[in-house]
Amino acid sequence: MRAHSILTRRLLASTVPVALLLGLGSGPARTDPMIGDVLNSYGLPGGVDTPTAEMLPDATLGGTVSYTDRSRRHNIVFQLHPRLTTALRYSRVEGINDHNELGHLWDRSFDLRFQVLDEAGWRPAVAVGLQDFLGTGIYSGEYIVATKTITPKIRASLGIGWGTMAGNSRVIDITDTGGKPNVDQWFRGKARPFGSVTWQATDKLRLVAEYSNDKYTAFYRRADGSVFDAPQGDGDPGRFNVGAYYTFSPSYQVGLYTLGGDTFGAQFSFALNPRNAPFPSGLEKAPAPVRPRPAPSADPEGWSGAWSADPTAQPAIQTALADALADEGQMLESMALSGSRAEVRIRNTRYIQQSEAIGRTARLMTRALPPSVETLVITSNSEGMATSSVVLKRSDVERLENTEAGRIASASQLVDADPRPGDLVTTPGLFPRFRWNLAPYLDIGVFDPQDPLRYEVGAQLKASYELMPGLILSGTVRQRAFGSMEQRGPGIPGQRGEHYTPEDYVSDPANEYLNGVPRVRSDTRMYTGNDSPTIPELTLAWYAQPTEAVYTRMTVGLLERAYGGVSGEVLWKPANSPLAFGAEVNRVKKRDFEDVFGFRDYEVTTGHVSAYYEFANGFTAQLDVGKYLAGDKGATFTLTREFANGWRIGAFATKTDLSDEEFGEGSFDKGITLSIPVSWAIGTPTRDRAGSTLRSLSRDGGARVNVNGRLYDKVRDAQSVKLYQGWGGFWR
Repeated sequence: MRAHSILTRRLLASTVPVALLLGLGSGPARTDPMIGDVLNSYGLPGGVDTPTAEMLPDATLGGTVSYTDRSRRHNIVFQLHPRLTTALRYSRVEGINDHNELGHLWDRSFDLRFQVLDEAGWRPAVAVGLQDFLGTGIYSGEYIVATKTITPKIRASLGIGWGTMAGNSRVIDITDTGGKPNVDQWFRGKARPFGSVTWQATDKLRLVAEYSNDKYTAFYRRADGSVFDAPQGDGDPGRFNVGAYYTFSPSYQVGLYTLGGDTFGAQFSFALNPRNAPFPSGLEKAPAPVRPRPAPSADPEGWSGAWSADPTAQPAIQTALADALADEGQMLESMALSGSRAEVRIRNTRYIQQSEAIGRTARLMTRALPPSVETLVITSNSEGMATSSVVLKRSDVERLENTEAGRIASASQLVDADPRPGDLVTTPGLFPRFRWNLAPYLDIGVFDPQDPLRYEVGAQLKASYELMPGLILSGTVRQRAFGSMEQRGPGIPGQRGEHYTPEDYVSDPANEYLNGVPRVRSDTRMYTGNDSPTIPELTLAWYAQPTEAVYTRMTVGLLERAYGGVSGEVLWKPANSPLAFGAEVNRVKKRDFEDVFGFRDYEVTTGHVSAYYEFANGFTAQLDVGKYLAGDKGATFTLTREFANGWRIGAFATKTDLSDEEFGEGSFDKGITLSIPVSWAIGTPTRDRAGSTLRSLSRDGGARVNVNGRLYDKVRDAQSVKLYQGWGGFWR
């Protein structure tokens, strides 16, 4: 086993910065709250409609809801990097008829803005942006913009735009599947200038005036080749827009604006920064202080180690330490004790950062162990697997208690844990272990072309029975109370907005294919709207650790609400390596829509090989290559950024051997993942999380089985990059 100091790890990490992954230079990261920024109607820093070169504070997650009689826009914005802003948009565009002559179209689009230069001295900030570059192109446009602070209260921006930004809406093909970058149109066509001025009238009120070229008119090509002119509202909205924006807290803002003086709109914006928690210091109780050892003359027997020959010593010490750790939310699963060395194997059930669990364990060990014990080994266990060991000298813990966490990190060693040491003594009475939780649940569905927001509320009972470490029986039962999620058959090919009735869909097996592709996800709504109890999951999982760096999982049962079967996984992940490799194979069958224990005819074998790499600054890249639920083959790339307080935001894209026509609208699978630790919001320590995956559409290509408990997230919490990213919590 090889150990590395934290200083060596940081040096190695600094040689492969995440900037290389993204192709970005690092800029000055803002940490101030949203006050001082205006999010425009497209969800990005700007004027009323036009963009500026400003960036939000790094890692800000925000959103806007903007409404006029010309359009409704729902935007989610994330500051992925100090210089890169991203936005996902879901808009109701007036004037374009859907296939059902609804008089509007719900459109999905995506933006990127890259700040080339930040403002410094006489130099303005300069940014380049791509608007709606990955959708149907209704809002498609590109721009270059510069922003300069004129006085402490006045900022001015001037830019040049193409496409919609220049009033030249590009012709979109209503039959196109969309979802691909329209590179051939970038920075093409006639360009026109735009600009804005923002005045900080008071500490909370900002007034904006801008010149915009957006004519709020869309052009789309019908199936017969004719081009249709679709004005979004009556007449041209004019070129000059003004707005007033009031920030009534650092994170929330409301605005009123007018487009050309004859169209009025309202907007609500929010911006949350992971670094600005509602309870920055947390509400957990203070840890027990380190207890310095007495002088050798005061306890000669304890210092001599003679106590270790007493067969009653370890059981008494282990019982006392287990009770103390239980008060800290830790399970002492086993312990090895000699005259100079103690190893404890703990399971963290309370703290979002493993470093805090390790730090509190180290403090309690100084209070429970005889003075002759100098070497402290704290091994983190997850589902019966030993994921890493932190080795500390007790004298260092005593000496460095009131110093910064970096000093104890430098004095520690992180090593691979021996999966089966012979001297460990299991703490009695821990297993079998039964846990349950009854709570309300809320399911939300977004981005459906006909139902922009769907929801379901009910009661959920979750239970698990751990027969022994690593062997877990778990399940969930749900009872719907109310909501707008109703059982509905999937869409009818070629008829946007039309759906099969549940009865028609089930009665004809031909409906289970779309463009020759099995409906593995596009019929997801057939699993919703049940008034009788449902069982989303009922599984038996077995976790094991054949060697120090190899972990395995086998799961059988009802894996998710749509599929049941067997799932097997193996992962190679050394404790000190930012690199990991894994493989997974699933043999699954589609579950019945009504009978919770019934199955339909469709079954498939899927599998992937995966590579993971943890970069600096909390970025993790993941590449999965293999076969998906519909039998298609391809790859998924995921980039995730995680912060020291547990916030996790990522984006993914999947491309398989399905053609654009076979995949359908969107061309390929893509989306955003969000996971927020509950402790960030409530201040009380807990490992619970709230999260969601946002997809523009639910399609059949690139779909995977949703298996709980995959190994990578189980293992990495206590390993090098992730562990030391949150090491500031060691002394909390």
